[in-house]
Amino acid sequence: MNVVNRVAAGSRLEGDLLFEGGLLVQGEISGQIRVNGRLIIWKGGVVRGTVRVQGDLYLFGQLGVTEGSAQDTQLECHGMAYVAQTGVSTGTLMAKRLQLYEGADLRGPFKTLKLGSTLPVLHDVQSQQPLRAPGGRS
Repeated sequence: MNVVNRVAAGSRLEGDLLFEGGLLVQGEISGQIRVNGRLIIWKGGVVRGTVRVQGDLYLFGQLGVTEGSAQDTQLECHGMAYVAQTGVSTGTLMAKRLQLYEGADLRGPFKTLKLGSTLPVLHDVQSQQPLRAPGGRS
C-alpha cells in the first residue's frame, strides 16, 4: 500500500488541499480536500469538509464531527470504502462500494456511486455560457 503523505497525530491542516500518492491522517484535516490515491483515516484521526478520493478509503478514525450535521462533511470515494470497528462517520459517505466491519458506526447517510456517476457539488464547476435563442440579441 503506497501512501506518500501523512498528517501526524497532533497536527492540524485546513484549506484547499491536494495530495498525490495517497494520504494517512493521524491528526486533523479539514477543508476542500482531494486525494489522488488511498485515504487512510487512522484511529484518532479526524477528516472534515468536502473530500474527493480517487482510490480506496480506510476509516479507522472519524469522518465528520460528533456535533456536526451530515452536510458539514461529504466524502466521495471512487473506490471501496472500508469502515473498521473503530471507524465513525457522521458525514455523508458516497462510494462505489462499502464494507462495514462489526462495530463500525455509520451515523450519516451513505450513497452508492454508480459507474460513471458523479456528484456535481464535489466536482470542479466550469462556467457555462447562457443559452440564447437562434437569432436572439446579445
